[in-house]
Amino acid sequence: MMTIPSEIRTERLRLRRWLPADREPFAALNADPRITEFLPTVLSREGSDAFIARAEAHFVERGFGLWAIEIIDGAAFAGFVGLSTPRFDAHFQPSVEIGWRLGAEHWGRGVATEGARATLAFGFEVLGLREIVSFTVPSNVRSRRVMEKIGMTHDPADDFDHPLLPEGHPLRPHVLYRIARP
Repeated sequence: MMTIPSEIRTERLRLRRWLPADREPFAALNADPRITEFLPTVLSREGSDAFIARAEAHFVERGFGLWAIEIIDGAAFAGFVGLSTPRFDAHFQPSVEIGWRLGAEHWGRGVATEGARATLAFGFEVLGLREIVSFTVPSNVRSRRVMEKIGMTHDPADDFDHPLLPEGHPLRPHVLYRIARP
């Protein structure tokens, strides 16, 4: 049986399971319109807490999930990065997705890239995944840049309309990035 680490450390980051103390700063992060610009809605406190509950349940059910990010010698909570399984049907399913969300004060400092690289290594080396995907709306340049920095590639033929958003919704069109195990 595979042993899943309780945390992953990088030079600057500690990727760890969620703590009760993460709930308040995560709710504040999810209420920030700069951070939720490319999400369908700003999350309420209840929605934010439910997100954490789903993230923790994913660890229990699948052995992997979305890690809370702690900056060593810095922020006790900066956001999240990790792996999940998308909850909708699409042409690239079944798949494992890498994703992240950071507080705006941590943007542009390489936190998402560093955490995503550690997450990819975990997915390929520990979990033995063959491929990891990521997706976002075309205008989310910051996330697309992280995807490219970590070696993911985009093929316009893979782009799709997000099935959980209604026809005509401005965030429905999505770009898909992929990376295969080295």
